[in-house]
Amino acid sequence: MKPSLLLAAVLTLSVASALHADPWQLHPDAVEHASVPHGTVQKMAPWTSKIFPGTVHDWSVYIPAQIKSGEEVALMVFQDGHDYLSPQGHWRAPVVFDNLIARGDMPPTIAVFINPGHDATKPAPPSPWKNSNRSLEYDSLGDRYARFLTEEILPELQKSWKISPNPEMRALCGASSGGICAFTVAWEKPDSFRKVLSTIGSFVNLRGGNAYPYLIRKTEQKPLRVFLQDSSGDLDNAFGNWPIANQQMAAALKYMGYDVQFDFTEGYGHNSDRGGSIFPDALKWLWRKEKASSIVETSEDLRGDLTLLKLLLPGESWKVVAENLGFADGPCSDAEGNFYFSDMKAPAVYKIALDGSRTKLSDEGVSGLKFGPDGLLYACQGSKKRVISINVQDGEVREIATGLQPNDLAVTAEGHIYITETGTQQVTFIDPKTGAVWVADHGINGPNGIALSPDGGTLAVSDYKGEFVWAFRVEPNGTLTAKEPYMSMRLPVDYKGEFKSGEAPPYLPASKGDGMATDWRGRYYVTSALGIQVFDPTGRLCGVLDKPQPHMPLTSCTLAGAQGDTLFVTNGDKIFSRKLQIETPKPR
Repeated sequence: MKPSLLLAAVLTLSVASALHADPWQLHPDAVEHASVPHGTVQKMAPWTSKIFPGTVHDWSVYIPAQIKSGEEVALMVFQDGHDYLSPQGHWRAPVVFDNLIARGDMPPTIAVFINPGHDATKPAPPSPWKNSNRSLEYDSLGDRYARFLTEEILPELQKSWKISPNPEMRALCGASSGGICAFTVAWEKPDSFRKVLSTIGSFVNLRGGNAYPYLIRKTEQKPLRVFLQDSSGDLDNAFGNWPIANQQMAAALKYMGYDVQFDFTEGYGHNSDRGGSIFPDALKWLWRKEKASSIVETSEDLRGDLTLLKLLLPGESWKVVAENLGFADGPCSDAEGNFYFSDMKAPAVYKIALDGSRTKLSDEGVSGLKFGPDGLLYACQGSKKRVISINVQDGEVREIATGLQPNDLAVTAEGHIYITETGTQQVTFIDPKTGAVWVADHGINGPNGIALSPDGGTLAVSDYKGEFVWAFRVEPNGTLTAKEPYMSMRLPVDYKGEFKSGEAPPYLPASKGDGMATDWRGRYYVTSALGIQVFDPTGRLCGVLDKPQPHMPLTSCTLAGAQGDTLFVTNGDKIFSRKLQIETPKPR
């Protein structure tokens, strides 16, 4: 078929689909019943935001009739709240809430109907849809709007009502840009919200939202329940194709094992005809009491792909190994799988044996630890500008090299040491046997974590101040060659940056790439501002594991345990471990 005929056929199909869409119908659960207790809607004073300076948000709160003084209540936040409140609209949310709550299809739930912010210095627009800050707040990735809800609106609500702190009892809803906004809040703050209802969601490139399907497939599953709705007649314009974008979202969520429901129908345009018709049913599904089992299907993965789903064990999560520490760093393991780390503020170096017993080995505080082929534990001690060795049998400490600014280190099978000197932007070579010390590389902005590939032929160095993990070929004489930016780190969103229409969101230039580890398959585990970023041997990102403690620094990681399949991470004042699905190496 000629391109012109193909285009004509697509356009004809689109028009035909739209013509065959069923008209909006009032759902029985959106009809008022005199026998059902009616909640009340309270208009709140306009909210002047600090997170979005200069903007004012109009909002109202629905209070269910069944709410009892002193009892915790569920919460649902509606973006573009005016549309859901309209008594003649397609949603009629207060009536639907009355009916579903009375029947027990959802718990007594306070609903917040909030409009996007508007610049207080500008005249009021003819409709809240035109509020000046709507696209910035709703279409932007990152946590700014989530913080607006959790740091400004929630505390104000809690002055009058006892909102449940359980994230399973908190939901979000929105349509179009409000739909992607609802998802973004839960994505950024799953400890605050875990239920999402998005209709005709704008998961396109209005402000970078088209990245979500990729991010979902490359990020550890979050504990979210998501209802999506879209139709074949939705928008297709310069920013993207809404039907395809929502299908991509649904497919990505399903692939990663999320509790997801996708209502996709023929026809309908970019409106609330279909979403309003199924609104009560979507709420019933969202608030249902049954817990869905996570179903993960990787049969269509390519055989050589080391995807995140092949690494994670279902049901396994982070477990606390050590706590109440000053500052944990320098994790490593020995050949038997025993775990070692440093509390830099104690200061001390500890061993945690396979049976869980903990032994203090030294009073030194160090930032990097690795065993050498001679059985000695080598360590970086930046405070004393030296590299030392620690004999784990008797605790003897010896100086290996001085006058350095060591941060982290790697030790080769030959006993050579490579250290990162972040302040001087150097990777330095040390030969403990001869005392030779020389600069192996210079120029990485902030060389920090460092690790060798399983065969020892590649040295990887993370850049704390940049976006790459750099790779070198290790030559027999210890020199480093073939330097290249081998792995591209996922960067944090710059929440203070400019979120431009039709462009990717602004990102911070620094990944804060820190300590590293490798497994026998050649995966690289790199700690960073966003969590533990895992790469395959070819440098492709397998995925990102969230920090166990999101607001504490994640300094380093190592693999330990009897089978070498347990990931240990140093995360501020605690150390966590997590068993992974790393198959046993095949015998040679």
